[in-house]
Amino acid sequence: MDSTKVKERIFLSSPHMSDEGYEMHYVMEAFDKNWIAPLGENVNEFERELAEKVGSKSAAALTSGTAAIHLALNAAGVGKGDIVFCPTLTFSATANPIIYQNAIPVFIDSDYETWNMSPFALEKAFQKYPEVKAVIVVHLYGLSADMDKIMQICKKYNVAVIEDAAESLGTYYKGKHTGTFGDYGIFSFNGNKIITTSGGGMLVSDNEERVAKTRFWATQSRDKARHYQHSELGFNYRMSNVVAGIGRGQLKVLDQRVEKKRYIYEYYKRELSGLEGISFMPNNKWDEPNYWLSAIILSGKVKPIDVIKALESENIESRPVWKPMHMQPFFEKYDFVSEGVSEKLFEKGICLPSDTKMTNMDLGRVVNIIKELWVK
Repeated sequence: MDSTKVKERIFLSSPHMSDEGYEMHYVMEAFDKNWIAPLGENVNEFERELAEKVGSKSAAALTSGTAAIHLALNAAGVGKGDIVFCPTLTFSATANPIIYQNAIPVFIDSDYETWNMSPFALEKAFQKYPEVKAVIVVHLYGLSADMDKIMQICKKYNVAVIEDAAESLGTYYKGKHTGTFGDYGIFSFNGNKIITTSGGGMLVSDNEERVAKTRFWATQSRDKARHYQHSELGFNYRMSNVVAGIGRGQLKVLDQRVEKKRYIYEYYKRELSGLEGISFMPNNKWDEPNYWLSAIILSGKVKPIDVIKALESENIESRPVWKPMHMQPFFEKYDFVSEGVSEKLFEKGICLPSDTKMTNMDLGRVVNIIKELWVK
């Protein structure tokens, strides 16, 4: 085998434009009509098409998923000194907007059944902080949280629910899209997500009035006046028309991308499940994941760092599971309602390369490198 081919880069998850060129069609249309920025038909249609795809009444196209969480917190009335529950096992973009609002995060542990927010820990958190203002739920790696239990608890305490579905576009919980159970849902189109606009995000909600308000805030809260007038604090968070064109094209191939992600997960599971001390992320009967990343747990002699280094030496990207927020230097001063789960997932977990452009040869290459660690 050609040695240069062996060293070809395999990414964890990289942008994958459609073979049909859907994205360029909408981008060129924006250029042809001089709808470059800030808004235009692509933005309006991307909002409509995404909302229709996931079954939500309205959507606001924004610069990032982080911006969407920020405006969702704003829409939920979260302000200075308010408490917001947030999963500890997530990316910092989930928690950062809480600080933007001068609010106080309280981190909630995961459970092994879903790798997401533990309903048991959530109930304990409510007993300790009954005055909580909002709950952010994350669907990690495309795995759905147990939304029936979580929504039942949140309704009992009459608290706003924001779903961080940044990693779970295309995931279903009991036949319904993640991101559509709470008061607000957010999606991310960052370069590593299942579909990408290079950067960008979307806020969805059945509350059309509040979504219209987020669009207002996202365009610097400019009042309807001939002169520039601002009666509220605004943000520069609106998605551009060019970026939205990429999103419209990508949305057309979302189902294909989910199908390929599932294929990658099933390939790994078939080839690696027989190895001692290896287990895969959970797959519940009520959950139809998008398998954004295929993640495993190692509990035997082979450690995650062994796999990461072995793959790295062959120019293949992999990552540890997210480091919990309560273990991060910036967030460690905030309270954490623990079940002792998230630290173990971080310690023993690894995300395998899950790029939708991977061929069977690429998958075989990854699997063979991993298997070799068990025979040393």
